Amino acid sequence: MTFAHDTVEALESAVFLSNSELEPDTMTTLGELRSYFSGFGYTGPAPTNRDLEPVRAIRAQLRELFLATRDEAVPIVNRILEEQHALPQLVRHGDVDWHIHATSDDRPIAERILVESAMAMIDVIRADEMSRFSHCGMDDCEGVVFDMSRNRSKKYCTVTCTNRAAQIAFRARQAEDA
Repeated sequence: MTFAHDTVEALESAVFLSNSELEPDTMTTLGELRSYFSGFGYTGPAPTNRDLEPVRAIRAQLRELFLATRDEAVPIVNRILEEQHALPQLVRHGDVDWHIHATSDDRPIAERILVESAMAMIDVIRADEMSRFSHCGMDDCEGVVFDMSRNRSKKYCTVTCTNRAAQIAFRARQAEDA
């Protein structure tokens, strides 16, 4: 299944944000929020100190959405869209061709993240692709994995967990050889 570019980008950014809550928390400063904002190409005014706590507060809600079953995700998406008064519209800006925004650029960044995530999840739910989301394969990690690989082989939420798994496997092989 191929999703539109804005769908994948919204999901990748939201999964990244939801995983930022894990130890160590990587969304604790305005600088980290601004880096996230620019790194994922959000439009509108740059976040301020007022935005940091509301963004941090939505991480658990995003995690719940991504780890829900298809039937569980539907009311979560509908609730987000209703609470945020989402109004889908086609927009074009910068080098990005026509795509959907459901809230305006002047709304708080936490609201925009929630709405963009919910709109992207509509595509996932309609395509019956909830299996693209899973828990991280590391036993001690609660991260969310968003797997867009063709063979759906992604097991770990971050490069950190991937490297830890490789290190554990290497040490296990070394112990067998010894």
